[in-house]
Amino acid sequence: MVVVWAANFVVAKASLDVFGPFTFTLLRYLVAAVTLFALLRWRLGAIRWPGKVGWQLLGLGVVGMGFYQVFWSVGLTHVTAGDSALIIAAAPVFTALLAAAFSIDRLTAPKLAGALIAFTGVAIVVAQGSAISIGSSLLGDLLTLVASLLWAVYTVAGARVLRDIDALSATTWAVLGGILFLAPFGVVEMLTSPPSAISLGAVVGLVYSGSMAAAISIVLVMRGVEVIGPTRASSTQMLVPFGAVLLGFVFLQEPILLGQIVGGLIIVVGLWLTRQRSIGSPLSMLRRRAS
Repeated sequence: MVVVWAANFVVAKASLDVFGPFTFTLLRYLVAAVTLFALLRWRLGAIRWPGKVGWQLLGLGVVGMGFYQVFWSVGLTHVTAGDSALIIAAAPVFTALLAAAFSIDRLTAPKLAGALIAFTGVAIVVAQGSAISIGSSLLGDLLTLVASLLWAVYTVAGARVLRDIDALSATTWAVLGGILFLAPFGVVEMLTSPPSAISLGAVVGLVYSGSMAAAISIVLVMRGVEVIGPTRASSTQMLVPFGAVLLGFVFLQEPILLGQIVGGLIIVVGLWLTRQRSIGSPLSMLRRRAS
């Protein structure tokens, strides 16, 4: 999931230069829906409405893929990319708190400390790569903060739904809910501002972003939530900004700074800490090795 989402920043650039934000989002989710329904047909042999849980999944899609995209996109028009990336990176912290509040995941000291440490690493990576000016636009910050919270709600609510349905089916129907919500925004944008000349790179970026970043990777997120819990699964997403920096360096020859490497290592340390049973366990292990 981290590799796919990190690569999406690199691959989707050509598409974002051609399509408007809502047009691109709608089209990528349409590609995602085709991909997921094809996988569902291949995996289960038939596509059936999943009963009562289906309406819950459509609602999850409206929240996590509909409202989230609108708040994030509009917020991004008021704040810098660095501010947006940093605020969105707070989603795993919100996830940990919500999961504990609704008794879906146990909030241990290592999980909370690890999430906060990893968030610090993200802040370093983002600050080294772009300007951070939190507070310069209160509206933009609030909109982006709501988007971050909405993704946390999607993750935590998804963990509860996964008790009744598999990750692939859950993601497929949630994506359909997102499409139903986003369709009016995308259609209006397409009618009022048609895209510029469409290149092969734009099409490739759109297909990759839809089939991989908006389909396969979200299935992996939901499967991760199912296996290791929403707190640890969402915390892993904090590696995405650092992964994007590494892939940008390798494929786009974008510079990578020492501070970004340090921030990436801090993220890894934070994620490692979320796997520990107690704060004292890694400390005692280090003492044993030292002795």
